[in-house]
Amino acid sequence: MSTIDQNSQNSLSAILDKLGVNRADEKKQGAKNTLGQEDFLKLMTTQLQNQDPFAPMENGDFIAQMAQFSTVTGITDMGETLKGLSSQLSEFRLATATNLLGSSVLIPGNTARPNENGEIHGVVDLPSASTATSITISEINGEVIDTIELGPQASGLVGFTWNNVPQNIIDENAAVRLDAYADTSNGREAVSSSVFAEVLAASAGGASGVRLDVRDYGEIDAAEVVKFRK
Repeated sequence: MSTIDQNSQNSLSAILDKLGVNRADEKKQGAKNTLGQEDFLKLMTTQLQNQDPFAPMENGDFIAQMAQFSTVTGITDMGETLKGLSSQLSEFRLATATNLLGSSVLIPGNTARPNENGEIHGVVDLPSASTATSITISEINGEVIDTIELGPQASGLVGFTWNNVPQNIIDENAAVRLDAYADTSNGREAVSSSVFAEVLAASAGGASGVRLDVRDYGEIDAAEVVKFRK
C-alpha cells in the first residue's frame, strides 16, 4: 500500500488554493458541520492510499473532484453574499420609504382631508366614456357639502381638485367623504375613486418589504401606492 508524502500534500494544497479553496475561513470557523480543505485533503489521501494499484484513478478524476468541491464552496459563499445583499436592500427600501413621511400617496378610497394648501385632490376611474361625471362631497355624518361637475369624460383616470373647502374643515383638518358618479349610457352610476392621503409612518414588512401607515387607511403595502406627492 502506497503512502502520500508531505510534498504531495503541499502540491494538493497549492492546487486547491488555485481553485479558490483555502484554509483561512476554516481556521476562523472552528467547530463546523461543513468540509474544509483539510478534510478534503484527508479524504483524497485516503482515497489514494486505498485505490486499486492495477486500476488507479485518472488525474482527470481528481481534478473533477477538486473542481466540484470548489464549485460547492463558491455556491455557499455566493449564498451568504446574497443574504447580505438582501438585508442591505431591505434597509435601503425602508430608508427610501422614510422619505415619504409627511408626503401624500394616491390610494384607492373615498375618505380625504385637505392638504397644506387647503385643497383635496383625487382621481376617478371611468370604465368607459361618460356623458356626465361628478363628485359629491359630504361630511362623515352624510351631510352634503358640495358637488364637483366634471362633465363628459373619456374612459380611464380623470383627476379632480376640490379647492372650495370650508374654512372649518381646513382648520380642523377634518375628513370628508367623496362619492364619484358617471353616466356611461346606463344612467348615473357610482364609480371607483382614489385620493391622496398622508403617510404617517413606514415599517419593514409586506410583499415589497415596506409597509406604510396612511392616515384614515391604516397600514398598506408600498406596492399598492399608485403615485405620491409632496
